[in-house]
Amino acid sequence: MSPPVIGLLCMAGMLVFIALRCPIALAMAATGLIGFTWIVAFDPALSILESGPYETLSNYGFSPIPMFILMGVFASKARMSTELFHAARMLFGGWRGGMALASVSACGIFSAISGSSVATAASMSRVALPEMKKHGYANSLAAGTLAAGGTLGIMIPPSIALLLYALITEQSVGKMFMAGVIPGLLGLLLYCATIAILVHRNPALARPGDPTTWRQKIAGLAGFGPFFLVFAIIIGGIYLGIFTPTEAAAIGAFVSMVIALLRGMRLTGFIEAVDETLKLSAMIFFMIIGAEIFGYFLSVSRISFYLAELVGSMGLPPYAVLAAVLLLFILLGCVMDSLAMLLLTVPVVFPLIVTAGFDPIWFGIVAVITVELGLITPPVGMNVFVIKSVALEIPIGQIFKGVLPFVLSDLVRLALLILFPALALALI
Repeated sequence: MSPPVIGLLCMAGMLVFIALRCPIALAMAATGLIGFTWIVAFDPALSILESGPYETLSNYGFSPIPMFILMGVFASKARMSTELFHAARMLFGGWRGGMALASVSACGIFSAISGSSVATAASMSRVALPEMKKHGYANSLAAGTLAAGGTLGIMIPPSIALLLYALITEQSVGKMFMAGVIPGLLGLLLYCATIAILVHRNPALARPGDPTTWRQKIAGLAGFGPFFLVFAIIIGGIYLGIFTPTEAAAIGAFVSMVIALLRGMRLTGFIEAVDETLKLSAMIFFMIIGAEIFGYFLSVSRISFYLAELVGSMGLPPYAVLAAVLLLFILLGCVMDSLAMLLLTVPVVFPLIVTAGFDPIWFGIVAVITVELGLITPPVGMNVFVIKSVALEIPIGQIFKGVLPFVLSDLVRLALLILFPALALALI
């Protein structure tokens, strides 16, 4: 049996493991070991199991991950999400749907120092959801806005998803972060436009907020200060070449820690922040280790190159190849975690994209946006279940109904990026 055929059989087996609710990291590692043993031998597979985890965990390139997570946790401990929401609320005071606009804007800004969609959704929903419910917002609009707004955390840099994509494909982390700025802001603007259209078509979804004066709006801008400070230090430092992404992550975590300490974080809060960071980092690194072992198997099976040759022999136009890859992402996003999906699929499809002639950094942005859809689409929809955990009284069906317009908004953004690649490449 040829290595590519073995590769396809093992990948099918891995999907069975996942369907049986085996942890994705373990499914990737087990499939990689079984496949490598089948093609090469058992002793070399054991050597991979011995050396692979150490090589992964000692890779300096992955060191920004815990720092970016710690930065977002410190921001939560400093209650920066609360201040951010109230600042945005002042800005949109008096507008119909103003709290929803404030919520999605706060999500976009908070994600700039969170790097995680789930963390953004969890932090902002605890602050904004009770306020919107108290002021008579429809459950679908309130929950849908926060579930969708949280997805901005996967795109607006610093983003863990963009970092992982850059490391997997050996692209510049700094360029990936800069490429995510305009698409991230575009997503925020399209979400705001979606809310405006919804409340215009159905005013019963939300009522106008309490009006605010221009003086109150300007004073409220001070609440954005800490976020813009951290964002400017990280992105400005990377863009100007002052420090590397790893150094930027460490500096950002330190600045967030100082802000949290100045706002009353005590030793207990510091220990909780470190504990939460360790748990999240361990989960991500477990998936990276599984993907690394799976990657050895992909190399010896040559399935990626086999698929590239197969697609090339079919004579498909480049955009047909792209459409097939994105459709695969959307389908897998309905049942898999976003980071796990990137780790699993990018090593397989990346040669196809390069062979088709697409820019790898541009594809990274398109891929992450497509993966982002999986955070708010059934049946998994990680962000939807985060909102559900905060608002147990809201039926899950209403939350999915609320996110549907934002899914359409993301599809519009995806189409714009495909039609105008400069939206992702203008800043690099």
